[in-house]
Amino acid sequence: MEFRDYYQVLGLPRDASAEDITKAYRKLARKYHPDVSKEPDAEARMKEVNEANAVLSDPEKRGAYDQVGRGYSPGQDFRPPPDWDAGFEFSGDGYSPGEAADFSDFFAELFGRRAGARPGHGGFQARGQDHHAKVLLDIEDAYQGATRQIGLRAPKLDEQGRLRIETRTLEVKIARGVYEGQMIRLAGQGGPGMGSGAPGDLLLEVHFKPHPRYRVAGRDVRVTLPIAPWEAALGAVVPVEAPGTHLNVRIPAGAQSGREMRVRGKGIPAQPPGDLYLELRVTLPPADSPKAREIYETMARELAFDPRATTME
Repeated sequence: MEFRDYYQVLGLPRDASAEDITKAYRKLARKYHPDVSKEPDAEARMKEVNEANAVLSDPEKRGAYDQVGRGYSPGQDFRPPPDWDAGFEFSGDGYSPGEAADFSDFFAELFGRRAGARPGHGGFQARGQDHHAKVLLDIEDAYQGATRQIGLRAPKLDEQGRLRIETRTLEVKIARGVYEGQMIRLAGQGGPGMGSGAPGDLLLEVHFKPHPRYRVAGRDVRVTLPIAPWEAALGAVVPVEAPGTHLNVRIPAGAQSGREMRVRGKGIPAQPPGDLYLELRVTLPPADSPKAREIYETMARELAFDPRATTME
């Protein structure tokens, strides 16, 4: 997927004001609107202009785009980093897949509808609009529960129409058993209501930070378990450090690297709980001493074993 420079499409610098964006859009719309334009590529150019305006005229989308697009050039190969939008507070419900399809894949990847967000209340209804944000938690929080200070960023326009980022910090109680993709609803923390109307809610979509040992998939947790060659060959009971607990697991005799073992109910302690998956990895001790070399040489002489013949069967 190619990176799209929306500022270049509208012919604007990155510090353009809201008024600058409106003027540039209107000028280009008059030039490329298919009903009046004589340009041979008017329809395609008008789609590009509409897409650029949809992002840059919206402070929330513009703020997020500015962050993820920093350092990219037009046409450069682009994939948004994992959780690039974590900590950004968005209002409304985003674009549906059908609406996002009117624009490029680049736009749909960044601004397609976010799961769980409820449509805002427009017109003259008094209740405030719901906001939503993705937050990154430690996997240990899901096993133990916690209270965390979570910072959120919300792009706004100042009095001169320039984009700025406002931040706020919330104290959030993380319940034991929270899982990937779950929504935490904070009542009254969304957009303000009209008049005396109640404010909307803030929905926090839970994701987990990358962990050096554990990998999360829904309510299941995966971990690589190193075992010694003799434990794999003869079988053994080995200790396993899992999030929030310590287990002893029986390794069957003849286990091979890559084998996956499941420990039921030891994943995320939700309702129902997930499972813990152990991927076995046979780890060889180094031949870094005379004694170690002697043992390996004895094995080479006395064990009739050809690993290449075994793997080719």
